[in-house]
Amino acid sequence: MTVGKNRADRVMLYDISWQQFENLLKDLGEHRAGRLAYDRTTLEIITPLPEHEHYKEVISDLVKEIADVLDLDYESFGSTTWKRESRMAGVESDNCFYFQNDF
Repeated sequence: MTVGKNRADRVMLYDISWQQFENLLKDLGEHRAGRLAYDRTTLEIITPLPEHEHYKEVISDLVKEIADVLDLDYESFGSTTWKRESRMAGVESDNCFYFQNDF
């Protein structure tokens, strides 16, 4: 585990199967403080610091404000888990937005 000043708590686990990753997501549920990232048998668990959460909100508000000023349609999906078994990869965003292309 690596812990440093102004850094999130972080744990790296190796030789984790895709099924173990899926089971962990299910067991932990939707509302958890930590974020997970999985890449070909390596699992990283990160617990963000409070200042990280503050900046996440500031950036999210900024994205929404810019979208409103530019009259762009968007959806906010929050801290969604994006995963693709075919690539053996999964990651959880702090917040994510989908902007629809009109062309």
